[in-house]
Amino acid sequence: MSITSALSSALTGLSVTSRQAEILSSNVANATTPGYARRELGLSSATLAGTGQGVAVTGVTRHLDRALLAERRLAQAGDGDRGIRHSFLERVDKKLGSPDEPGSIAARLAAFDQALIAAGSRPESQARLQTVLSAARSLAEGFNAATDDIQTARGTADRRIAEEVGRLNTTLVRLKELNTELRSFSGAGRDVSALLDERQRLIDAVSAIVPVREVPRENDQIALFTTGGVSLLEGTPAVIGFTSVHTITPETTQALGGLSGITINGAPYATAGSASPVLGGTLGALFAVRDELAVTAQGKLDAVARDLIQRFSSAGLDPTLAPGLPGLFTDAGGAFVATDEIGLAGRLSVNAAADPAQGGALYRLRDGLGAVVEGPPGNGALLSALHAALTTTAPLASTGFTAGIRSFAGLAADLHSDASANRLASEADQSFAAARLTVLTDLEAQNGIDTDQEMQALLVIEKNYAANAKVIQSVQDMIDILIRLGA
Repeated sequence: MSITSALSSALTGLSVTSRQAEILSSNVANATTPGYARRELGLSSATLAGTGQGVAVTGVTRHLDRALLAERRLAQAGDGDRGIRHSFLERVDKKLGSPDEPGSIAARLAAFDQALIAAGSRPESQARLQTVLSAARSLAEGFNAATDDIQTARGTADRRIAEEVGRLNTTLVRLKELNTELRSFSGAGRDVSALLDERQRLIDAVSAIVPVREVPRENDQIALFTTGGVSLLEGTPAVIGFTSVHTITPETTQALGGLSGITINGAPYATAGSASPVLGGTLGALFAVRDELAVTAQGKLDAVARDLIQRFSSAGLDPTLAPGLPGLFTDAGGAFVATDEIGLAGRLSVNAAADPAQGGALYRLRDGLGAVVEGPPGNGALLSALHAALTTTAPLASTGFTAGIRSFAGLAADLHSDASANRLASEADQSFAAARLTVLTDLEAQNGIDTDQEMQALLVIEKNYAANAKVIQSVQDMIDILIRLGA
């Protein structure tokens, strides 16, 4: 080997070890950076006319377990889906509450029950009649508040859907731009590792919203498909369509055209069921809250409100009322119509005839809502009948619950029990999804960057650098000797 060849080889060695140190330091610095994949420098021997000329860099390799990454993304989507569902069901359960929670429907019902018993024992007491009215009004307001809370949750979900769709469209456009940049950089032979990291982070963001499959293409390109096979990115990004609304009421549904569904490149797609392309991520969960979970919760609440109204307007309970007139509890002041049950809990109110604040009179709680003049103050028959109507078992007319015979307290208990069971089931699902995501994230981290291993590699790089520097020093000494000999 000539002195020139030795010098050339040593210089390439210095250059490569410098580059290795640069890659290694980047690995250590980004050990906890989301989306960063460990780099390794590809090397090969450099030759010129069959003569060795040192070492050459063939490229930078990103080490990535694609199968594990795909599983982790699905787990991430599932965790987001279960989290949103659990948050809503927990909210409903807390709003309905248990009898020992002040302000809950169960506690308001217990107060109303006690007020009727107390008034029945002292029907002449205006204070006790006032307590009955206040407890009845409080019970109705509890149903109203629960309805408002459920519809607020639907409105919030609708707005969040619009935000997620906007974020999804923006991210898909950025992924298309990255594909273009990667094609250009790869063609020019430049290191594209940083662009690949950025693309991985963006795909992670998409997969949290909608579970996706990443399909590699030539020249570092990728395509994205939902787990149901709908294309989100294949050369050009898909355009997701959705229109938010300002106000949502119990009667507002997607089926009746009051709420927007979702479109992909102008074509409508289902937002629920196995055919939905958004099932399994945060977007699918938000649609489930808006169109399924909240609607079901409202239906059960309306069923209980209907039972309450019908118990207190049943024939013969209040002899002073003509058939068809509302009893103590009304549908926005009027009689309940069986075909208009949706949203009833939000319209539940106390009959104005018994409310002095609405022009009524307290004595009508004792003497009958249709009474024109005050009757004997000691007559507690109607108050006892009202309490009996509350506690007696009766067949359930609404389809919101399984058919059966229940007291109103039993039906209210079923309402709370159902909400608690749903909350506990969703809590278990969320815990499982979170644990699965944690395990897969930890596995991904274990297959990522080991800083101890990187530092050991740095020692080897340091020795290689010193060895190449020693070769250059030796070449310099040899040249100095030759110069002195020539002189």
